[in-house]
Amino acid sequence: MSTETDLKQGIREHLGQFSLHVLLVFATGLTIGSERAVVPVLGRDVLGVESLFVIGSFVVSFGFVKALLNLYAGKWGSEYGRKPVLILGWVTALPLPVILIFAPSWGWITVGNILLGINQALTWSMAINAKIDIAGPEQRGLAVGIDEAFGYSGVAVGAWVTGIIAAQTSLRPEPFYFLAIVVVLAFLISVFLIKETVQLAKAEIDDEDHHDANLPFKEVLKRATYGDKTLFAAAQAGHIEKFVDTLFWLAVPLYLTSQGVGIAAVGFVVGVHSAMYFLQIATGGLADRIGRRPPVIAGMFLTGAGVLGMVLVDGYVLWAVLSGVSGLGMALLYPNLMTVPGDAAHPTWRATGMGVYRMWRDSGYGVGAILIGLSMELLNAEAAFYMTAALMFVSGAIVVVWMEETHPEFGTHEPPAPATETPAQTVAQD
Repeated sequence: MSTETDLKQGIREHLGQFSLHVLLVFATGLTIGSERAVVPVLGRDVLGVESLFVIGSFVVSFGFVKALLNLYAGKWGSEYGRKPVLILGWVTALPLPVILIFAPSWGWITVGNILLGINQALTWSMAINAKIDIAGPEQRGLAVGIDEAFGYSGVAVGAWVTGIIAAQTSLRPEPFYFLAIVVVLAFLISVFLIKETVQLAKAEIDDEDHHDANLPFKEVLKRATYGDKTLFAAAQAGHIEKFVDTLFWLAVPLYLTSQGVGIAAVGFVVGVHSAMYFLQIATGGLADRIGRRPPVIAGMFLTGAGVLGMVLVDGYVLWAVLSGVSGLGMALLYPNLMTVPGDAAHPTWRATGMGVYRMWRDSGYGVGAILIGLSMELLNAEAAFYMTAALMFVSGAIVVVWMEETHPEFGTHEPPAPATETPAQTVAQD
């Protein structure tokens, strides 16, 4: 039975569980990071895939599956609780190391990445929602920043470790033994140590009085997609910035190896980009003090500049520096874009609203992989960098024009009024 103390929000009050969720999101990052440097090169050099567009198919499958499951993960997390969905996410990752080790063809890698997409959607969605449940409104930006900082630090470490293992041994199976250990440990922690947090979100309702507390799923989907200019601006920015993540997953390893860079060095350059995401631990808290718009706008243009610069320079050190610049931009924009629907949503539909945002954001993996793959196939690797940078600049301009401030203390954003009920609807409800 929950006591009043148990239902009190705050990171300090629930530090043990918050720390476990930080550890789990680090494991989620390690899981996807273990593919970043190795798998594209594995497809080209071991499985004999010549088409760069076909190599990109494994990111396409990952992106669209993760996007769809993001939408429903938030809904399921609200209906069934965070913990069951979290456990299911780790169950789906258990076969992944086996598939990567024994896959006889690229088609199996694509299938494995469907499981990876499910894993990332369910585990990361529940990680962020659990942290927001625990933190409460006053520490929401900090909680998101910590979540993304440790998640993407996991991506960086996963890329570094598997790149080093592959350089010292081979592209497989050795790098994926590391992945297997991560997945099994995360599954066990989720089952035996994690506690439910949905009751904290429900307790928050008592302190808030919103006219839109019980929006149906279709209304949440509409509002978070196009019914609100601010949420639309956030969703499109989230969608486009995933092109950058896809670029570093797909194009950067192939581009750098074609320039004569070794696999261990490729892992480092890719890892530098992801390592900069750790700064989200500061940028999320910064947005709690100055608002969401300034870091988002700065991040969109800084990331685009870093991506563009990578094809305008030559040399390992410069590539690493510009990889870090683009990573810094992502650290500024990434947690604060996600906080926008968190600010705008009532606790009863926050998980669903954030699921809608994450759906549009992570479908950028799939769309980005298609466009980047086609650019590399039909033109050259450099074209993928130019396209991604240009889209970041355009998307950033949309944010400047349409996205209002959503910070609960000094924000300017007002959600649209819900549709008024007709007499017929009122009678039907009665």
